[in-house]
Amino acid sequence: MALSINVDRMAGIRTPFYYYDTNILRQTLDAINTETKKYDKYFVHYAVKANANMKVLKVINEAGLGIDCVSGGEIEQALAAGFPANKIVFAGVGKSDWEIELGLDKDIFCFNVESIPELEIINEIAAQKGKVATVCFRINPNVGAHTHAHITTGLAENKFGIDMKDMEKVIQQAQSMTNVQFKGLHFHIGSQILEMDDFIALAERINELQDRLESEGIHLEIINVGGGLGIDYKEPQTHTIPNFKDYFATYHQHLKLRPGQTVHFELGRAVVAQCGALITKVNFVKEGSVKKFAIVDAGFTDLIRPALYDAHHKIINLTSTTTETDTYDVVGPICESSDVFDKDIQLPKTQRGDLLAILSAGAYGEIMASCYNCRPLPKGYISEEIQN
Repeated sequence: MALSINVDRMAGIRTPFYYYDTNILRQTLDAINTETKKYDKYFVHYAVKANANMKVLKVINEAGLGIDCVSGGEIEQALAAGFPANKIVFAGVGKSDWEIELGLDKDIFCFNVESIPELEIINEIAAQKGKVATVCFRINPNVGAHTHAHITTGLAENKFGIDMKDMEKVIQQAQSMTNVQFKGLHFHIGSQILEMDDFIALAERINELQDRLESEGIHLEIINVGGGLGIDYKEPQTHTIPNFKDYFATYHQHLKLRPGQTVHFELGRAVVAQCGALITKVNFVKEGSVKKFAIVDAGFTDLIRPALYDAHHKIINLTSTTTETDTYDVVGPICESSDVFDKDIQLPKTQRGDLLAILSAGAYGEIMASCYNCRPLPKGYISEEIQN
């Protein structure tokens, strides 16, 4: 199912703006639930850092997913959207005291702890409040992922997680504390991963670590493998739903669970990316000596991924009626040379006033927008607001 956009209903809406097709979002959520129900005790927490639009969050909550937060603000947004606190996991390398206090006050499901100093502070704050915090330890498995260097998180050189050599030490320290309860291990090796071999490597590393712990008499209740499943940015209208079948089956086949263990996943991009598009208007078509530029009113303030990651997003012209094509660089108005959405792409002959859709923008789009150049933040609309 391709993204459905009713251009006629967009008249009067100020561009640029984000558009979310909730039919695609619900189909994606149905696919996740269909696959996870095949396996016992598989739980998915949506990684809210991908998209925190309140209307999008409410659809995800209706599907029964939990939520993965990396800040106190995300916890507050999740609760406001209706997610129960006992489905919230809280990760992040630099949790502030007020964020830890919020998680404790709301009785969230679990803190994913990334260092010994963090564990000590959680125990201290929990003691002050007369609480016991449930914790899992994020272990850095030193497993590489075939993805962009900026979104690889599982190597020893990355800032995330506890080194494998310190695993037993930190667990023993937690077990000696009165205000934390150790439950399991957490991992995350990166994002936009399309090769199942990367997840197989993670599963095998987890198996090794479990064997080590069992030799010490340590049993885990929770295995959290993080997320990372990628999407098809090249042909989003053909491959709208990510490959959840192979993703969950890979862990089922390669992860050696112990009796009573639950497996938790933290999917973000794979849940929301394909349902969203950035809608932008062509301000000018400029012909240079070697290039033709379609200058739009959206910039990297609205979608930073191409500038930050050299990311590709498919761009379509929603309003051109000609079959004649031309080659364009699609660029924005920001006073930076990196404000480019794509170069040398074929589009139907484009003119001032045309509406373009930058696809696969439901993840890390609206949520990463900024006010650089004093530009207003883009608004986000769901399909029910525009199509009906």
